[in-house]
Amino acid sequence: MSSKSKTIFVCTECGTQQPKWIGQCPDCGAWNTLQENLTAPAASKNRFQGYAGPAQNRVQVLADVSLEEHTRLSTGISELDRVLGGGLVSGSVVLIGGDPGIGKSTILLQTQAVLAETRQTLYVSGEESPQQVSLRAQRLGLARERLRLMPETCVELILATAAQEKPQVMVIDSVQTIFTERLQSAPGSV
Repeated sequence: MSSKSKTIFVCTECGTQQPKWIGQCPDCGAWNTLQENLTAPAASKNRFQGYAGPAQNRVQVLADVSLEEHTRLSTGISELDRVLGGGLVSGSVVLIGGDPGIGKSTILLQTQAVLAETRQTLYVSGEESPQQVSLRAQRLGLARERLRLMPETCVELILATAAQEKPQVMVIDSVQTIFTERLQSAPGSV
């Protein structure tokens, strides 16, 4: 289905619809009664919904939005919790950025190790091999028994695995290596 709005012409007398304007309605015979209407595109069945909470495709007044406090999940790293406003919020997406070699993968692996003690986690590695990730965990003295790792770069496979495994916390390292089968561009490109 097209993602663009579609123009149709509707007779004000009988309601018949035509793909283009014509002077006389072919159903009721009335003249100059076809009015232009725009139809909204149908929601795509491939559209990902609900990752940031329940999908509500309607305009809301900000004052009417519930301010119900979300329980925050401690990462086990006090400075990271402080930066996150007290920890991770369920359903949130956090992007960790920084120069190469600064320790993004290390802090994510440390966080996953703490969270894996009490929660189902999944670490998706698109840059490093499972051996490299395991060696880093060993070097850091992290318990590897509960750390679950998936070496993958295809977003469709990652989402299918996440739907099946149902991790409470998932890390994708790193996002610029991820690609979708629906686009012909290279991973990390626009």
